[in-house]
Amino acid sequence: MRVLLVEDDEPVAESLRRGLLRYGFEVEWVTTGGAALSYQGPYDVVLLDLGLPDTDGLDVCKVLRDRSAVPIIVISARSDETDRVVGLELGADDYVSKPFGVREVIARIRAVMRRIQPRTTDVPAVGPDRYGSRLTIDRKAARVHLDGTEVGLAPKEYDLLAFLAEEPGALMSREQIMEAVWDANWFGPTKTLDVHVAALRRKLAGAITIEAVRGVGFRLIVTEDAGTDKDSSAS
Repeated sequence: MRVLLVEDDEPVAESLRRGLLRYGFEVEWVTTGGAALSYQGPYDVVLLDLGLPDTDGLDVCKVLRDRSAVPIIVISARSDETDRVVGLELGADDYVSKPFGVREVIARIRAVMRRIQPRTTDVPAVGPDRYGSRLTIDRKAARVHLDGTEVGLAPKEYDLLAFLAEEPGALMSREQIMEAVWDANWFGPTKTLDVHVAALRRKLAGAITIEAVRGVGFRLIVTEDAGTDKDSSAS
């Protein structure tokens, strides 16, 4: 997916750009409203800062919306409700307040893209994602069930589980996890990650395993039923 990032704050832009690239997005970064309006390359979604050096981001939002229906997600340090309302009324599809994590921005992008994709009556509604026979993650409702019973997870425990479960078996570095689940500009200790991993191991024991790779990070392994292979081979 191609992203046009309009952001004049270099540290924020570089951090967000790195995170998006890590998740497979193509990113074109410009620093002014003028550059955004004159950009001729293709893009699927716009991440637009409001505090641009040459013009107000709200004006850029209005022009972009008048030109096309490409999704626009405003990213701004402005937390005033008026700016949010005006941005949405001018055609923005969503609004993310700074500071934010890469994981949140990616979730907003995916949510916006799902909303604009055409729906057909023969496509079934997407339900919770199932991992093995015991665990389900309902990303739309942000709920987790083990053996049909909801598991009480703290917000960051849920975010960590949802992130690791995106690619079961894939090794995620501590840096990737901290940037995605906590914050793109996280510079503090990562001991909190170990605490949250331990909590998930305890609460979801038997359904998943979170393996630690010393000096690198973690990978989530789904525990399959002992009888699954037998049943499939017998058939």
